[in-house]
Amino acid sequence: MNNANTTTLPLISRLLMATIFVFSGLGKIAAPAATIGYIGAMGLPFPTLGLLGAIVIEVGGGLLLVAGLQTRATALVLAGFSLVTGLIFHHAIGDQNQLIHLLKNIAMAGGLLQIAAYGAGSLSLDARRGGTLVGRALP
Repeated sequence: MNNANTTTLPLISRLLMATIFVFSGLGKIAAPAATIGYIGAMGLPFPTLGLLGAIVIEVGGGLLLVAGLQTRATALVLAGFSLVTGLIFHHAIGDQNQLIHLLKNIAMAGGLLQIAAYGAGSLSLDARRGGTLVGRALP
């Protein structure tokens, strides 16, 4: 592998994947009532608790991805979150917009699974701590 594959590309990948989570979480912080209403409209219990959980996962997970800290575990959690939320909130696939959102969530999960499989790369806190590097197998 060349240097860009082991340094720059994993960093760019983490930044791109983190962007949607951080922005989504900040949007929930800015307008909590809309998210609480949406969660409630889906028939889920405890919408306020759901909002808090989503904010923690999205903002916290996004920032952990940016830093490259606990990257593999974070990517696995975010992949699961993407699949579950896609199936719960975007299951009305007869609506093209909902189908696109579901497919987006599935694609994000795929990208996150790649990050989980190959690690954060050398430009990460994981690498500084002697943790995961590109190409190392999962423990």
